Amino acid sequence: MQAKEVLVRLKKLANPTNAAGMARFGIVPKSKILGISIWELRKLKKEIGRDHELAKKLWDSGIHEAKILASFIEEPERVTEEQLDQWVEDFDSWDVVDQVSELIAHTPYVLQKIHEWSKRDEEFIKRTAFSLIAELAWWEKKLTDKDFEQFFPLIKKAATDERNFVRKAVNWSLRNIGKRNKALNKRAIVVAKEIQKMDSKSARWIAADALRELTSEKIQKRLRN
Repeated sequence: MQAKEVLVRLKKLANPTNAAGMARFGIVPKSKILGISIWELRKLKKEIGRDHELAKKLWDSGIHEAKILASFIEEPERVTEEQLDQWVEDFDSWDVVDQVSELIAHTPYVLQKIHEWSKRDEEFIKRTAFSLIAELAWWEKKLTDKDFEQFFPLIKKAATDERNFVRKAVNWSLRNIGKRNKALNKRAIVVAKEIQKMDSKSARWIAADALRELTSEKIQKRLRN
């Protein structure tokens, strides 16, 4: 399928009412937004399949939903580090960050980029680092507990960032690591208690929310089993 054809299909699916509704959830990108649901984009993904060259062209269109679709059809093994560094500069909303993180997590550069991007100041680039940690903690079986422990200093350092989209991702990453297994749960609880002592409203919120879930009977029972 050619890029022009895909873009025509996307424009036909445009829904201004949905676009307005997305704004209420904090999705207000600088790029053009069509208001297409993720469900519709995933349907289109199945129809297109994987296509590296098409993915790059869709990304360059500057359309919000085209960027998300690009990440869906991209071939992780063909993604270059230069491409990731270019794409991340275009991140302008939390949903693009979280959807594209699913792609980045399957590239060879993911651990390197977590450390690099956690040091960046831009809100959505910094969020990406912690979205990636949360993503890996959820499904990656090859990483060890030690691999995840290297992220705790990054989480603690970012915990005082008061920006909503950063602090939510920091919280998400801490909770997902703590739900991975019993040992990491204990370690994440210790880290959350350390964060709780910081003189920061954001840090206290992150810690309280993480502790509420990680110490809950539901999580503890699942980890015991």
